[in-house]
Amino acid sequence: MTEQGCRTRYGPVTHRARLTVAVGSLLILAVTACSPTPSAAPVSPSPTSTGPVPASGSPSADRIEESPAPVEESAEIVGTVVRFTSDRTTVDVTVGEDSAGVRDFLSLLPTQLTIEEFSGKEKISYLPRKLNSQGSSGSDPEDGDLIYFTPWGNLGFYYDASGIGYSDATLHIGTYTAAEEQLALLEGGPVTVEIVR
Repeated sequence: MTEQGCRTRYGPVTHRARLTVAVGSLLILAVTACSPTPSAAPVSPSPTSTGPVPASGSPSADRIEESPAPVEESAEIVGTVVRFTSDRTTVDVTVGEDSAGVRDFLSLLPTQLTIEEFSGKEKISYLPRKLNSQGSSGSDPEDGDLIYFTPWGNLGFYYDASGIGYSDATLHIGTYTAAEEQLALLEGGPVTVEIVR
């Protein structure tokens, strides 16, 4: 019985060679799928790959999962500076917490927001989507705090937190030093929000 196959620049490719490659590939996938720590060894595309490798390492080409932008290690989250810039001013916020909500907020950046006045106590802005705040602790906001209010999905720059007490729904993100007059200069137009350090 003769083996038939196609010819490449390296010689003929036989049915047996194709079968060997297929079985080897399946064996590698099986070992990888059964690994106790799937994140221990990153999957990298083969030299002949023509597109992105799905995040799950699955060979499925019709469903590619995008992973969120990587966020810095825990020790580097606290102290990160996020800048809010309008055409009239800039306000820097220094991140003071490391929580799921803060990490999810940072993963949205850079973005553009619209800031508005709310109840004579804070300037607020709605994010493009609600943050994953599971496991994040609440806070007792003070003047100069940037918070995330989970029920509404908004950020809040508190400049008059008098009468506001602790709430599990108020997540502390960081602090800023701008006065209410400077915060007012963020209103009325697009505000670019980005990590600066």
